[in-house]
Amino acid sequence: MNQQQKQILALQKKARERRKDHAFVVEGSRLFSEAPRERIRYTVVSESFIRQKESRALLEGLRYDVVSDHLFESLSDTKTPQGILAVLDQYDYRLEDTFPKEGKALLLVLDTIQDPGNLGTMLRASEAAGVTGVIMNDKTVDIYNPKVVRATMGTIYRLPFYVTENLPETIDRLKTMGVTTYSAHLQGEDSYDRFSYSGHTAFFIGNEGNGLSPEVAERTDKKIRIPMAGQVESLNAAIAATVLLFEAARQRRL
Repeated sequence: MNQQQKQILALQKKARERRKDHAFVVEGSRLFSEAPRERIRYTVVSESFIRQKESRALLEGLRYDVVSDHLFESLSDTKTPQGILAVLDQYDYRLEDTFPKEGKALLLVLDTIQDPGNLGTMLRASEAAGVTGVIMNDKTVDIYNPKVVRATMGTIYRLPFYVTENLPETIDRLKTMGVTTYSAHLQGEDSYDRFSYSGHTAFFIGNEGNGLSPEVAERTDKKIRIPMAGQVESLNAAIAATVLLFEAARQRRL
């Protein structure tokens, strides 16, 4: 295994290595085909992948390394590798980049989300609902985690995101920028569908097990709840986020 291949393994497994190299790995034909070409550092394909005519068309004009199927399997983070992966440059967004050039901001703010699948789902739902940017604290699972990247289905290339080391301070900054902040909370005073989200709006979603930290929840303008029937006490974090975002999207369409 050469140095480049060892780097791929390190990037697949460790957030620390991804931060150090300012890089991340994408796998599969779909994620590769949507990847911005200017961000691709290098590409690796398996021998069986390169034998297919449509696969070669995907690589037209690009440099790539061919490795044995066995070696590719050891580099892959998936159980059934598709035979193509690439190392890409990470993104550098500022808080201001989560605001649109025109119109009102719709933001999703995440406090210590731990499940990669949840984070990826929230990013996809955010793009679908017209969110202008996602903000997360640095205790949230690494957005470049391979499982998160796959779950975004390409949204990671298109949706601005900002990682903050101090979420309470970021809330204060958002307020100075004219954003009304709503925290999804089991002790919410009012149902989420009683508010207007036509202005600059930010929804806060907390950790899967513990919810929002008190320090964050108390700083937001309103605590809102999603009314539920039956004996269900709470929703999965990604589902809760989706409900709120699509209510904002519905209002903005009207």
